[in-house]
Amino acid sequence: MELSFCIIRDPHAPSYAVDVDETGRNNWFASHGRNIPEELRAMRAGLFPNQTHHGLQLFITFFPLLERFTDALGMQMILGEPLSYDNAIRYEKYGFDYLRGKRLMLEIDREFQPGGKYFSRLDGSTPFRMPGMERTVSGRSWAIHDGIMDTPWDEVQIYRMIGEHAGINTFPGREEEKR
Repeated sequence: MELSFCIIRDPHAPSYAVDVDETGRNNWFASHGRNIPEELRAMRAGLFPNQTHHGLQLFITFFPLLERFTDALGMQMILGEPLSYDNAIRYEKYGFDYLRGKRLMLEIDREFQPGGKYFSRLDGSTPFRMPGMERTVSGRSWAIHDGIMDTPWDEVQIYRMIGEHAGINTFPGREEEKR
């Protein structure tokens, strides 16, 4: 079973136009331009990169149902492709492991530590690269979205075996965020 584009947003929450560039054209997850003013609004409102609305916090209810449905179909695995760093961390909490990208996730954690190259790039040069952002999933995700890495976020694939929790945690020292 493939889990793709699971969006459970609050239709009554304010909208942030991070999905279009500043002229209103679709930006394909910021790969064809960005809307910095809207991204700043979204970040200040506590959203993650590419998130246009606050969610309804229903994934915790949805995922066990998806796992039961997948099992009932006789399938043994759920596959996914997290489109951002925060999605990968979120899926880790639900027991996913990595087909591709685990080394990248461990490198990201290492390089956001004091002395690491991403840590040193949190220099305040943009609002998405402020010192201290290394401590939270949101902070790291916005910095990555802003291009702090040498290569774009890509090629991460995850899987979850039905009934098994992989126990992966590539960001063990994170501070919990108030949402």
